[in-house]
Amino acid sequence: MTRTADPSDQDDQDDQDGRSDPPDQGDRPDPGHRPPAGVSDDVVEAVGGVTAAFEVVEHARGMLYAFHRLVGRADEELAAALDRLADAGHPDVADELRAEVVGRNVLEGRWTFQVVEDFDDGYYRTFREAEQRTRDRLVGGRRHVYESQLKERNRTHGRPGHESRPAEG
Repeated sequence: MTRTADPSDQDDQDDQDGRSDPPDQGDRPDPGHRPPAGVSDDVVEAVGGVTAAFEVVEHARGMLYAFHRLVGRADEELAAALDRLADAGHPDVADELRAEVVGRNVLEGRWTFQVVEDFDDGYYRTFREAEQRTRDRLVGGRRHVYESQLKERNRTHGRPGHESRPAEG
């Protein structure tokens, strides 16, 4: 990746020396969103890609939890509907459906809570730990460094609504 000019570049030496931002440099990313000294843009972009992939897994996890909740809700709604069907004079149909569907495993031997737990304890945990380990090793554990650089390249510096971060206060 070719590095583009960033208004905060002039203060990279301050970061390397461990000094804080001068008071007139408040409109730049906080130190937790800037790459540590000596970390290339290529590394920042690659680590950002690892994090972006993990964010997709986070989205999938949310959908898995939605699936878990929806299947549970459907099971409860079906049970209530079957009670009404039995009360309406069709207990044989209600009993047949109840025995076949209510409480049924969604996968062999598993209800949705077991699917969620297996996912969380296996794939999700492994990916989460690997993403964290990658950030720890390569960008000092800092989060969203790549996105922060994107923001600096894309925002209109000095324009209201385009500030680098919330005002101190």
